[in-house]
Amino acid sequence: MSRRGRLETADQGTLFLDEIGDLGLGLQPKFLRVLQERKFERLGTTTTTNVNIRLICATNRDLGAMVQQGTFREDLYYRLNVVQMHVPPLRERRDDIPLLAQHFLQVSGQQFNKKVKRFSRLALHALEEYSWPGNVRELENTVQRAVVLSEGHTVDVWHLPKGIRSSSEEPTLSHSYEDEVRQFKRRLLLRTLQECGWRKAESARVLGVARGYLHRLINQLELKQPEEEYVSASTREKLAPIRQFN
Repeated sequence: MSRRGRLETADQGTLFLDEIGDLGLGLQPKFLRVLQERKFERLGTTTTTNVNIRLICATNRDLGAMVQQGTFREDLYYRLNVVQMHVPPLRERRDDIPLLAQHFLQVSGQQFNKKVKRFSRLALHALEEYSWPGNVRELENTVQRAVVLSEGHTVDVWHLPKGIRSSSEEPTLSHSYEDEVRQFKRRLLLRTLQECGWRKAESARVLGVARGYLHRLINQLELKQPEEEYVSASTREKLAPIRQFN
């Protein structure tokens, strides 16, 4: 009994190929042929199958540089690279870290049947200060590890790997004094608002400031309540050439 492959299953829909930069040189011309002719033959048969798909590819590699090095076919690169979307690394969008971390906390808590619900302020500060060379996947693994180690309702800083804990203790001198103060205020307010469910009266009480002053800070720092409690990691992380062919 023959089985439908990924291409055939995705007919009239979308096919997502992760890490397209890892595709070997031997397979690249075969893949290019499928893209150009929009048809293929199942292994072991002579029957031609036509497909009509939207193709989305993702990679963390520089495909242009790979073309220059001869490790990625130029014709396949231009065939894929119709619409390109570059998603900055996690270290360049630190406002996403608390949202993603809370999402992974909820998922891991359910997965391991843990009662953990929140991060301590020190733990969240350490997550925000870390550079995340492994991007969202590293954050997900870190939160999962912390949930496994936690025993109460709160993930604390000692539940995090040593490298992440120590990163929050290292001084950074890449910004001016005013920038550092602004970023500190922004992180503190955002974290407090999230912990208080964006209830401003309660947030002002926790911070020990007047509610009117809190409102002014929120406006000055351009803080807005997200529509959802978290954002999806699957749509935000990589270089994604997109190809639509009908």
